[in-house]
Amino acid sequence: MTDLRIWQQASVATALERYRLSSHFFCQATPGAGKSRMAAEVAKRLMQAGLIDLVLCFAPSCQVVEGLERTFAKVLGRPFDGRLGSLGVASTYQAMDHHSASFWQLVEDYRVLAVFDEIHHCAGHDPLLSNAWGQVILQRLQDQAAYTLALSGTPWRSDEKAIALARYSDPEGRLVCDFRYGLREAVADKVCRAPRIVVIDHNAVKLTEVVDDASIVTVYPSIAQLLNESPVTFEDLLTHHQMVEKIIDLGRSRLDDVRRIVPDAGGLAVATNIRHANQIAAVLRARGEDCQVVTTQTPGAQQIINDFRAGIGKWIVAVGMISEGTDIPRLQVCCYLSRIRTELHYRQVLGRVLRRTGDEDHQAWLFVLAEPSLLLYSQRIAEDLPDDLAVLDHTQLVTGPNDCFAPQAVESLQTSTDSLDFRVGRALDASVESVKGSLEEDVVFRLDVSSEFRTEILSVY
Repeated sequence: MTDLRIWQQASVATALERYRLSSHFFCQATPGAGKSRMAAEVAKRLMQAGLIDLVLCFAPSCQVVEGLERTFAKVLGRPFDGRLGSLGVASTYQAMDHHSASFWQLVEDYRVLAVFDEIHHCAGHDPLLSNAWGQVILQRLQDQAAYTLALSGTPWRSDEKAIALARYSDPEGRLVCDFRYGLREAVADKVCRAPRIVVIDHNAVKLTEVVDDASIVTVYPSIAQLLNESPVTFEDLLTHHQMVEKIIDLGRSRLDDVRRIVPDAGGLAVATNIRHANQIAAVLRARGEDCQVVTTQTPGAQQIINDFRAGIGKWIVAVGMISEGTDIPRLQVCCYLSRIRTELHYRQVLGRVLRRTGDEDHQAWLFVLAEPSLLLYSQRIAEDLPDDLAVLDHTQLVTGPNDCFAPQAVESLQTSTDSLDFRVGRALDASVESVKGSLEEDVVFRLDVSSEFRTEILSVY
């Protein structure tokens, strides 16, 4: 195990010891720490000890499945594609319902190690409280497999249901892990990059409401208050062209800085939907940036991801394709423009830029709007490292030459006419409301946001 990280060696040893007493092992390790490599080593050691015959791996996406196949084949030194002569196979959770009876018979006829990556996707301790994937695990694998290995970087569910194969304390109901490896330890061990989360806010957002030819102007001191007290939605902000430009320009500037030290560093923009992804890509290309778009509708999406992983391209824009488990170590900058506001998704996206590959790539940057829940998650991540210094830095961004945005001292700020225009049609009856497109004539709400953006940088050292 000389090529394993210290935490991986400790986890493998703990798993093998645990298997003397129980057939189940649950490992929580921060995204980007190398859980797949650890799991493959456990499989290798069990195989060498003559305790298992085959390995079955399950994961939430095709991208993660391909990564598991590569890792297990390399560590086990044998094919891992389910064909004759291989030591196992990896498949998605979605595919479990479509496996033939002969596939499940393998679990009965052979001693099988079942590995579950990102096990939090599978809910339930009993059929009544399980999702479809959790039910398959309960019925076909929990008691039939010789050993199970459950992995998760974010071991909780948005619906608060219990995770399959997990144990919980009584009466607190807290998850009991057999091995934990957090972000704090990973940064200290130089396994993961230290995250720099840049929270983008604005302290003077002007919303003009027109009712019966009369204008009512309201100024909001933050994005949070705007979202809480006005008809403007979070998705309105994420998809507005000028807002996209501002966030992307911040990411571009940071990636250019990073690439002076790490020339092949890449950037990721996480979009809300396919149309939004193409909008972001258009902004990048208009600035001369090389970028690719990958969505569930993109032909050859997996090959595009593989090419990007290999170093082709500078930016990749994704919708649901590079949010969890996908291993692209050269990603160091991420612009979070997804409408999904769960801590599970947010931490998984952050994990895409945390995997460290050398001594120089010690920082990861994530840019996000100061929406209340996302701000809370960012603060929690900073608090995960209490022995490190969390620095709150305030910077104003103003329009500079060629519409770039540069830091300026507060006293040097000048009034800007730059604005974001939201067109929301609203009848006199407040219960009737509709959203108008950008080409509609009837404009009754106008949102003015100057270029004087405030960024709060949560730096973890």
